[in-house]
Amino acid sequence: MTVALVGTGGTIAMAGRHPYDWVDYGESGTIREPEAMLSELAPLLPDVPLEIVQVQRIGSTGITVADWNVLATLLAQLVARPDISGVVVTHGTATLEETAWFLALTVPTEKPIVLVGAQRPPNTAGSDAGPNLRAAILVASSETLRGCGVVVVMAGRIFDARAVTKLSNHDLNAFDAPESGALGRVTADGRIVLRHRPVALPQDRPWTRADLAALPRVDITYSYAGNDGTAVRAFVAAGAQGIVCAGLPPGRPANAERAALTGAVKAGVTVVLSSRAIRGPVEPVTDARRDGFLIASDLGPAKTRILLMLALAATRDADALQALLDRF
Repeated sequence: MTVALVGTGGTIAMAGRHPYDWVDYGESGTIREPEAMLSELAPLLPDVPLEIVQVQRIGSTGITVADWNVLATLLAQLVARPDISGVVVTHGTATLEETAWFLALTVPTEKPIVLVGAQRPPNTAGSDAGPNLRAAILVASSETLRGCGVVVVMAGRIFDARAVTKLSNHDLNAFDAPESGALGRVTADGRIVLRHRPVALPQDRPWTRADLAALPRVDITYSYAGNDGTAVRAFVAAGAQGIVCAGLPPGRPANAERAALTGAVKAGVTVVLSSRAIRGPVEPVTDARRDGFLIASDLGPAKTRILLMLALAATRDADALQALLDRF
């Protein structure tokens, strides 16, 4: 069985200008094809048949919903092939967790889809590119991960797409799942050790592949002391159909920001309360229901935005939207 390798760019596909070019390597202007990366890292990689699949190269700070749609369509085609046991997607780390969640919601499959990146370019000292890619290929080729959905593999650990987040700018172990922990790890000798399996996402998803081509605009407002709602009003003026509030823990907007969000609801915009905090759910409270706000529970703002875009493509009913936020 073959593992498909899909390269989308990012640090793992870049070249530093010197051995310690760990931060400013984007100035090199070099984004390499997967073939070059595999050739360089060949001594570190497992003996697993690979099929390289061409897709656009883009730094993860530049990825858009349209790019996600292209990637989701490609992966759906790959996992439908009987000769493909799993897929590895190399990706920049800045939005890796968002891409992973979008794919988890739009490419239902029993086969493992593994997203992987690097904190240091492959040709720099102490790079994690080779070990991360090796681990990702092993995970994608393993029957152990069958049925686990989309996962992220970084620093030898395996994470569920819903739970994972990047917590550090530069550390090699930048990714974690603060609420639930890693699913398991890849050992130095290449064994997959899975300590628990993720809760399976519902298979009956009301959005369709056709919906992905024209998802509604959803924006995020970040709460802070003195937020006066200017961003909220700008989002409404720009045509946002949904707004996610990254609220002050435990999920409350600043006072003036709340007034603007209430106005957005009256204008027909769906507003969902999330939180800046990385652990714990946003609980439903009386004033949120009174003002017409929905609740994101324990899903962070960036991933709530993705789920809300898809949910709004299927329904505009508030109760139905809240049900989808609760189920996923």
